[in-house]
Amino acid sequence: MKIQMHSLKFNADQKLLDYVQKKVNKLDTLYDRVVDGEVILRLNNEGTENKTVEIKLNLPGSQVFSKEDSDTFEKGTDQAVESIRRQLNKFKERVRSH
Repeated sequence: MKIQMHSLKFNADQKLLDYVQKKVNKLDTLYDRVVDGEVILRLNNEGTENKTVEIKLNLPGSQVFSKEDSDTFEKGTDQAVESIRRQLNKFKERVRSH
């Protein structure tokens, strides 16, 4: 699966990008027809949960999206991936029932 990663308002180090890539690639085992995806890592200035992770995956005829705010990018990535995992399971059930 091809994933585009963007970091807004900061420069992400390679360790963080590798972590996010590894977590998102695990979603490919749930549903192997994922076309491509996009991950946006954003640094916000206000509040204690000032890091935002957005994951968007394009599926044939559909799209799944998750946006999570957290105090670390790793925790936000874990939460967003879990949300996408639930959405993919629902999508697979819906496709299977048709």
